[in-house]
Amino acid sequence: MTTTDTDGSAAHPRFAAALRELGLDDLHLRIRRFPDATRTAAEAAAALGCELSEICKSLIFAADGVPVLVLMDGSSRVDLDLVREALGAEKVTRAKADVVREATGYAIGGVPPFGHRTRTRVLADRSLLDHDTVWAAAGTPYTVFPMRPEDLVAHAGAALVDVREHTA
Repeated sequence: MTTTDTDGSAAHPRFAAALRELGLDDLHLRIRRFPDATRTAAEAAAALGCELSEICKSLIFAADGVPVLVLMDGSSRVDLDLVREALGAEKVTRAKADVVREATGYAIGGVPPFGHRTRTRVLADRSLLDHDTVWAAAGTPYTVFPMRPEDLVAHAGAALVDVREHTA
């Protein structure tokens, strides 16, 4: 069973505040809360009944020690070499859980694409644009929201890039 947020209480308070600041007050009406966790793309897609690629993963990496957010479709993996090239960094690694929480204010599995504690550089893979709507975390491992990918990229302040891992 899923519930739709009618009073703004399902979203993380920081994310709800970000929605207000961005003029997206009505978005809280479309936030869905699930009784079981949706912290992975597969869990979210199963709960929503959508394609895995319609989930927007918000992944934090460390580029030369500085946190960077990469928005990626749920069915793809991030190619760290492509991220490194896009950023002009020497080294890119997946950020540890404490760095993710410190940079964003959210726990892994609930990181939304915007509304973070600190301002980070944001990259969005072009594969997100293959869909009319994508679903992203609303600040908790139990909540997601829908948005047009173009709007999501704009509100996140993301640069569109090709950082998806391509398999042979």
